[in-house]
Amino acid sequence: MSFQSFLLKQYAKWKMKDVPEAQREMMTELISKNPQLFKTIGEEIERRKKGGEGETKAAMEVMKKYRAELAVLMQK
Repeated sequence: MSFQSFLLKQYAKWKMKDVPEAQREMMTELISKNPQLFKTIGEEIERRKKGGEGETKAAMEVMKKYRAELAVLMQK
């Protein structure tokens, strides 16, 4: 396990403490497959939130936009 992978898992464990372990593992695995995509998604959500959009709505809209890329990652 690389150091970056270790840090990612620890951060996910801390940030998603109420999420079941299996789902946390799935999320960290997806993020490690394409970290740039998730960085882009996060930045776009933040930009929309600063524009006055609610966090949930911003996240849903951005996830819809990147649905195809996320589906490909989940297939791997």
